[in-house]
Amino acid sequence: MTVDEVMTEVEKDRLFFDESSGGVTLSGGEPMLQAGFAIELLQKLKEKDIHAALDTCGFVRREVLDATLPFTDLYLFDLKLMNEHEHLEYTGVSNTLIQQNLIYLTDQHKQVIIRFPVIPGITDTRKNIDLLKEFLIKLQPRISKICLLPYHSLGKSKYERLKIENKLKNVEDLTADDLQPLKQEFDELHFEVIIGG
Repeated sequence: MTVDEVMTEVEKDRLFFDESSGGVTLSGGEPMLQAGFAIELLQKLKEKDIHAALDTCGFVRREVLDATLPFTDLYLFDLKLMNEHEHLEYTGVSNTLIQQNLIYLTDQHKQVIIRFPVIPGITDTRKNIDLLKEFLIKLQPRISKICLLPYHSLGKSKYERLKIENKLKNVEDLTADDLQPLKQEFDELHFEVIIGG
């Protein structure tokens, strides 16, 4: 689809956005893998005064991130593993740029919500959670909201269909109840915490 074709579809829901104070979220995968398209779409949304959120892992060149700033109302920013070695092991990329970009967004006074996928035995380790808390405390009050995302295996059939190895096939799904103790930890640090989102 072209940006104009997407905007035609978006405009059909304009009444809902106006009534709910909602808008459009660019998500994926990673929308910044199609940065030119994403930035043009964000710009069109801004021109139409439609709230725009960008869901990103933050692994993006600074000049590309800069290009989103004038047009993005909210960043949904994923943080997974705080240790450099573990982040490389599980994602294949360094987390240095990701952390620098998050700090940069807060320095630009952009609205950011952290999204933390809680994956048993991987991201929910005591070490990782403590490092995450230590990092986010330094960004308060510029960051005050965290979404804890319980791991689910809904994509299992997609891996099978595409004949891609699912490295998490033996990981158990989590429920909202499983995340209550972690929610309480962040509550005690005066973050607004939502399970899911």
